[in-house]
This record gives sequence, C-alpha cells and structure tokens, in this order.
Amino acid sequence: MKPIQIFTTGGTIDKVYFDALSEFQVGDSGVGNMLSEANIAYDYEIAPLMKKDSLEVSDDDRDLVRAAVKACPLGHILITHGTDTMAQTARHISGIEGKTIVLTGAMLPATHRATDAVFNIGFAMAALQLLPTGTYLAMNGRVFDPVTVVKDRAAGQFKTAN
Repeated sequence: MKPIQIFTTGGTIDKVYFDALSEFQVGDSGVGNMLSEANIAYDYEIAPLMKKDSLEVSDDDRDLVRAAVKACPLGHILITHGTDTMAQTARHISGIEGKTIVLTGAMLPATHRATDAVFNIGFAMAALQLLPTGTYLAMNGRVFDPVTVVKDRAAGQFKTAN
C-alpha cells in the first residue's frame, strides 16, 4: 500500500474544551493518536493546513486545500474537515486528476467518549484504499458524492439529496 497523505483543517473533530474560556475551540489534531491507537499497519503522513471551524473556512482557504492536494505527490489523500461546509470544500477540490480524495469529520469532538470521530477516520481510511480516483465524503458509515450530499442537522447525519 502506498502511503496516505492526511491533511487536517480543524472542525469539530479537533475541538477541545478550554476551561478558562468555558468554550470549545479548535485545537491540535488528534488523528495521529487515533491511528496510532488503532495500530494502523501502513504508512501515512499528517500535515495541518489550518485550524478552523468549518463555518469560518473561506474560498481562499479552499484554494489552499486544493493547492495542497494538487501539489501532493501521493495519490491517496484524507482530509479532516468540519462537517458544516465539508461538502462545499469537497466540491471545490473535485476534478483533481489521478488522486483519490476522501473528506471526513465528526459530529462530536474526538475527545468526547461518544464521538463518531474514531469510526469516521477508520472508515475513511478504508474507503480511501478501495475507491477509484475522485473526491468523496465518508461519514456515518457511507460514502457520498460531494455533488449530491447534504448534511441533515436534525438527524446528525449526511444523506444524498433528493
């Protein structure tokens, strides 16, 4: 298996509670720890691109993500991203030839006991190895086309638009 490039952008998956401020803020990514604890047996590289809540991600930020993906010499790329604008970013970076790109995130921070972060990261890593070239979202145990996916806030899940 060729190495996988992981780019982190922040989002809920990386939020931590700052007691002095009594609020959650985006902190350092825990993806490396999750993969280490899961005893992942293939090579991956992790590079942070930003630490933002996805509602704060701008088109300039999306251009940065696209440029990083295009410049990456690896063909398999996982991007962690906040769920509110993940599909928008996926659409923005779609069409990069010769790469399989999967975006994932979490509805609850990775530091929470009942988080979906660990499952989503593992699922996205597996999907990345099995999918053909293209750009996808991996959430809630499903793989989505970024053109047709929507976030159902009430259900706390992603689904294909009608």
